[in-house]
Amino acid sequence: METIYIKDDFIKLGQAMKLAGCVGSGVDAKMVIQDGLVEVNGEVDTRRGRKLTEGDVFTFQGESFQIAK
Repeated sequence: METIYIKDDFIKLGQAMKLAGCVGSGVDAKMVIQDGLVEVNGEVDTRRGRKLTEGDVFTFQGESFQIAK
C-alpha cells in the first residue's frame, strides 16, 4: 500500500488519483470512477468529488493508496 500525503484536511478522489499517478488527467479519473473501477474504504464509489481524509484508502487496478497528512 502506498501513501499519499496531503497538506489540507481533504483531497478529492479524482485529484488523489492524479497525484498517485493512477491516471493522467481529470478526464481519465472521471471515466474510471464513473465506470465503478475505484473503491474507497472497500466499497465502490462513483463520485469523483468524494472527499478523502486522513486514513481513507482508495483502490484502483489492485493497488491501494492511503491518505495521510
